[in-house]
Amino acid sequence: MSRPRVLLTLVWCLAVLPAAAAAQTTNQPGPPSTLTLEQAIQYAAEHYPTVRAAIEHVNASTANVDVARSAYLPRLDSLWQSSRATANNIFGQVLPQNVVPALTGPVLASASAESVWGSTVGALFAWEPFDFGLRHASVASAEAALTQARAGESLTRLDVQAAVATAFLGVAAAEREVVAAQADRDRRNVLLQSVQTLVDNQLRPGADQSRVEAERAAAQTRLIQAQQTLAVAQATLTRVLGASPGGMTIVADALITRLPAGDITPATASAHPLSQVRQASVDQARAEQEVLAGTDRPRVFVQSSVFARGSGANADGVFDGGLGGLGLQRANWAAGVEILFPNVFDFTSLRARKVAAAATARASTALYDEALLTVASEQQTAAAILQAARAIAVNTPIQLAAARQSEMQARARYDAGLATMVEVADAQGLLAQADVQDQLARVDVWRALLAAAVARGDLGPFLAILRQP
Repeated sequence: MSRPRVLLTLVWCLAVLPAAAAAQTTNQPGPPSTLTLEQAIQYAAEHYPTVRAAIEHVNASTANVDVARSAYLPRLDSLWQSSRATANNIFGQVLPQNVVPALTGPVLASASAESVWGSTVGALFAWEPFDFGLRHASVASAEAALTQARAGESLTRLDVQAAVATAFLGVAAAEREVVAAQADRDRRNVLLQSVQTLVDNQLRPGADQSRVEAERAAAQTRLIQAQQTLAVAQATLTRVLGASPGGMTIVADALITRLPAGDITPATASAHPLSQVRQASVDQARAEQEVLAGTDRPRVFVQSSVFARGSGANADGVFDGGLGGLGLQRANWAAGVEILFPNVFDFTSLRARKVAAAATARASTALYDEALLTVASEQQTAAAILQAARAIAVNTPIQLAAARQSEMQARARYDAGLATMVEVADAQGLLAQADVQDQLARVDVWRALLAAAVARGDLGPFLAILRQP
């Protein structure tokens, strides 16, 4: 292969391969085309963006804990410096600043523009054996932030899974409403054909046909509205799953054909992820108070330094030529203890920061108390809704059977000329209502079980009931 072709191949690889790698890392696999409720919950927990962001927040908080713990390690800083500069020193004091470079050596008899080489090499070892609890408080604050991040991840995961499960059950309920609306429309079509025959043969008045046509049109409107509700529910499910619109079907037969057995026992309010997030906020605020409490205490450092220098300028004013000064001519060492006292005039700012931290801790405690009340209230509400949903699911088959019997009797009485079309229309209306309620009753039980699991703070019991045969 010729050299130009090799260069073109390398350029193509450098341009294309990073783009392909970036596309591979950013494109997430979509959900399967057919989804069960458990698959939808699992997919959301693994792929939803806010869950992935919460996981990375935990990773960042874990790294921050390692950073805080690294403060216990000693420091060893080293330096090598070579420079070319003049050597015109002058007697006098300079206030501390970062603009004028430091210059050592005697004041020469005359100034010179000639420059020489200078070299410096050294190492400084510093260790803080004790700090009156400052580093321990910093580590505790970082660990509290990590605990809060983990609790936040659990809460985010719970919210996302609950949203997906709610959207899934919403699609299942909308599908059952469409089935019930279609059955109602079909019954009214059959009735309309029968009444038209009777009216054409002048056996029934035309008002009966008009009433049936109005009822059929109303049933068609309800069917269109049910189809609209289904389309909106499907769009909501694809949105919370992060999938592209269309091409996805749910499998909810197991949810519709059986009434779920089992119950979800409430857990302690403090075990809920929301309560844990608020408790972690309290712990972090208190750890911040500990950090501020150790800020105004002195710090003790053990230090040791080894360094050497070389210069092409001599004390008698003679400058070495060439590479003189690049070598090291003098070496020194030093060791000692340094006590660093805080800024005396920082007490006003520090006191204000302590007051703010105490207020933050009290606010976090109040929010934690609110979380406990919220969780306890949600658990009680979910238990009441579940109890009512189970009772309704047991009653709707009885209601549906009675409505069917009533509709059949009304039709028979109308065909025999013993009842009016108003009675038949009312009976069909009751049947349509009973059919919808029966279709939604079992879905509502699953919704109540989901709400109870969310109030508990753990979808595990809900998934266990879902896996039951």
